[in-house]
Amino acid sequence: MCNLPRPPPPLPARSRGPRGAKSPGLRRGTPGEMGAPGRVLLWLQLCALTRAAYKFWVPNTDFDAAANWSQNRTPCAGATVEFPADKMVSVLVREGHSISDMLLPLDGEFVLASGAGFSALDIGSHLDCSTGGPALFRDPDRFCWHDPRLWRSGDAAHGLFSVDAERVPCSHDDVIFPSDASFRVGLGPGAGTVRVRSVRALGQTFTSDEDLADFLASRAGRLRFHGPGALSVGPEACADQSGCVCGHAEVQPWICAALLQPLGGRCPQAACRDPLRPEGQCCDLCGAIVSLTHGPAFDLQRYRARLLHAFLALPQYQGLQMAVSKVPRQPRLREASGAKADTEIQVVLVETGPETGGAGRLARALLADIAEHGEALGVLSATARESGAPVGGGSAAGLNAPGPRAGLAGGLAAALLLSLLALLAGALLLRRAGRLRYAGRGLGARVRGAQARRAHARPYLQVEEARRGGPRAGWGARGLPQPCVLRGGPGGGAPRPAAGRLELQPQLLR
Repeated sequence: MCNLPRPPPPLPARSRGPRGAKSPGLRRGTPGEMGAPGRVLLWLQLCALTRAAYKFWVPNTDFDAAANWSQNRTPCAGATVEFPADKMVSVLVREGHSISDMLLPLDGEFVLASGAGFSALDIGSHLDCSTGGPALFRDPDRFCWHDPRLWRSGDAAHGLFSVDAERVPCSHDDVIFPSDASFRVGLGPGAGTVRVRSVRALGQTFTSDEDLADFLASRAGRLRFHGPGALSVGPEACADQSGCVCGHAEVQPWICAALLQPLGGRCPQAACRDPLRPEGQCCDLCGAIVSLTHGPAFDLQRYRARLLHAFLALPQYQGLQMAVSKVPRQPRLREASGAKADTEIQVVLVETGPETGGAGRLARALLADIAEHGEALGVLSATARESGAPVGGGSAAGLNAPGPRAGLAGGLAAALLLSLLALLAGALLLRRAGRLRYAGRGLGARVRGAQARRAHARPYLQVEEARRGGPRAGWGARGLPQPCVLRGGPGGGAPRPAAGRLELQPQLLR
């Protein structure tokens, strides 16, 4: 997705890197020169004080990383090494390597750590290198900024996760590139300007567009950032204690395209009926969503900590994961609820273990907690949605509580039907033997009547199960969660009786 043609050379600008011919450079240094750990620690502490989140870039273009080579292993002694001839790349070399030949990239550099280097060795002198062809360095342009898999959040905690759009740096986030590794990032295609709070790379922190533009135009910047997109910074941190919207609504199609590229651009099928798709998520999931409207006293960090320690820490919720963030409120939901706020707090609950039903139970527990403590927390209203029962007999993450009960009811109905068939067969055998007779109407009429009643009652049960998964369960007049319950049959009257029961009255012949 990020394999784009190399952009034309930028306009002349003040450069922080060396100038010279378009040939690979070789310089000796240490990984520590790319950023001191103490400075990074100080940076993270400042981020915590300003409520700013920080995200780390994960992949690298190191020579000694097996994932960067076509055979998923570093070149063995005596191997022929080939870099893409038409690419630009900076490569950190941590160890010494003996090679027979090397094809260099169009433009690049090798950063040699202490004790690292290259030495010549005859072709095929090592048994492992006698077959298999040259060692090919993988395309360094394959890493895209908008790929959620390539970022790691600095404030991640056990039990917490982020929806797909928020895994990529948001407009108020601080971005940190590795200080002990080489890297290359693709900005684009077609995603416009990427805006974050600050960028830290090569031991420098950029908080103004002018300084960042100078770095990107330098040779060091061109070796690490490429593509038609633009990168911009702004010093504004999120000053709202209720949280800030990530700001990825326009680029979410690009985020999802990068995330789903290994799957052919298609979402995997959810393992439940009536799955949910939270705001900012690329694909449907099984679980529950609690949506909150809040007042000025609401504190997002305090509420997230409350959920983490007061609920997820309980044994019955150990298999759950939770995402809490401020998201845009859908217009249709604003019209339906009459709320004027254009944002809401979204709590997404999913299950990672084999057991089901925990997400639904936790969603209802959160509604009850808000009904009791909502005013103190600054929450004005809350609604909840749950996905349906599992499909295919397997487990699904985040199923609601009625799902297992519906499966149990189906199993009891099947057992009852088998019992009736066995009783019918036994009665027919006894009647043929002349040892059993019946009072009143015949057995056939009773069985047909029971089957007709079961067929008439089945649509009512299907409607009830469908109602369990879809609509939101909100607060009632007294501020308590009201589950969605079907109170009548399809025609609006009283519920019809369950499947008819056989009332056999056998009389043994004397």
